[in-house]
Amino acid sequence: MVDFHGFELPIWYSSIQEEHLATRESAGLFDVSHMGFFRFCGEGVRSWLSSIATQEFMNFSNGRCGYTHFLDHNGHIIDDMIFAVKSDTEVLGVPNASMVPVMLDWFTSLLPEDGSITIDNLSDSTSILALQGPASPDILAKAIGEGNSVGRFACQEIIDNDLGISGWIQGTGYTGERGYEIFVNDQQAPILWNALLEAGGGHRLVPVGLGARDTLRLEKGYLLSGQDFLWPGLGDFAEEPLPEDFLTRDTAETAVPFGLDLEHDFIGKSRVSNSIDFGDRWHGLECLERGPAPRPGHVVLSSDDDDADVVGRVTSGAPSPSKQRTGIAMAYLRGVSLGNEVWIQASPRRRVRALVMRPPFI
Repeated sequence: MVDFHGFELPIWYSSIQEEHLATRESAGLFDVSHMGFFRFCGEGVRSWLSSIATQEFMNFSNGRCGYTHFLDHNGHIIDDMIFAVKSDTEVLGVPNASMVPVMLDWFTSLLPEDGSITIDNLSDSTSILALQGPASPDILAKAIGEGNSVGRFACQEIIDNDLGISGWIQGTGYTGERGYEIFVNDQQAPILWNALLEAGGGHRLVPVGLGARDTLRLEKGYLLSGQDFLWPGLGDFAEEPLPEDFLTRDTAETAVPFGLDLEHDFIGKSRVSNSIDFGDRWHGLECLERGPAPRPGHVVLSSDDDDADVVGRVTSGAPSPSKQRTGIAMAYLRGVSLGNEVWIQASPRRRVRALVMRPPFI
């Protein structure tokens, strides 16, 4: 158990390896109640969100979810967020745990002066359970009914069920597998948790901790706020041995195309547009030989020679449970292309050869 942004959370229940593979092969259950939950309301709320986000909210119909970045006026990523369009006048959003007060302050500072848009912070009264994996539709249907089994990136109010569970459900998650994120009040969370575990008994459903949550998202190439990017306005720096401001990034540098729409105006767009064709780029690295696993802060070099150039640094890395513990990593690199070979300085005495690739790794 560890203190994670003020929440006591498990790194693992059984083991990282077991929980990871169970989620890939069958299903895993995550308590992610540390994440935030915002509700944006008002006439024109989607247009307002579009003006401050890299995503064009007007392209999303009611009942659909999406992914976006919010940038400061200099174009630096403050945070990323999964959002759900509930109606023309209501949008729900899930900010990262440590960024709830920061994002609430940022959104509030940008509200229209006429009071037409409001924000409700539902974080403290909402628990979030994530059911992930190929068996998740069967488990969910058994626990709270087939009518709540929404498709990928679809969303809805939880419909009537035998447990009396109410709230919000969406076909999203942080593993890349089929699954759901379920938002309920705190009092109903233990009831739902136990019902899902019972319904998943025949599907090898296991509870999953922070360790496997990290390796699962890494295999799919999902960014982690505070580790793969860090807003300089926080006034602190990454704990890993990275140069100052190394994690100060814009959306183009993170190379996440599904969260960026350049056909509309938004705060910070100028920097994003200017960095499309040059500078560092976020890439995946897959080790081509055995050796120490890549870890955040490891230097990436152009060759194994003594005079090799530094081409970047790792921000996330670990052995991949799904690939027989092959080392995988994400890094910001410069002057390389997909398919190039580079070397990761995995220890003071050992460099590991790696392939530059585009995630996901599996």
